[in-house]
Amino acid sequence: MMYNDKSINRLKRAEGQIKGILRMMEEGKDCKEVITQLSAARSAIDRTIAVIVSSNLEHCLRESIESGKDDSSKLVEEAVTLLVKSR
Repeated sequence: MMYNDKSINRLKRAEGQIKGILRMMEEGKDCKEVITQLSAARSAIDRTIAVIVSSNLEHCLRESIESGKDDSSKLVEEAVTLLVKSR
C-alpha cells in the first residue's frame, strides 16, 4: 500500500511535536506543560493511525470490488481490529 501525503504530513508534524517536547524537557520546562504537549502528540499519532487505517480500508474495498470478491465484511473487521489494537 502506498501511504498518502496526508498521513505522511501528519506524522512529520507529530515528529516536530516530539522534538519540541524534548527541547522543553532539556530546558527544564514545567511538568504540566510537557504533559500537555505529550498528550497533544499522542492525539496526533492516534489521528494518523485512523487516517492510515481508513485509507487502507478504502484501498482494499476498491480492490475487492474491482476483482469481484465480496470480502468487505472481513476487510472492515480487520480495520476495526487494527484500530482497537492501536489503543
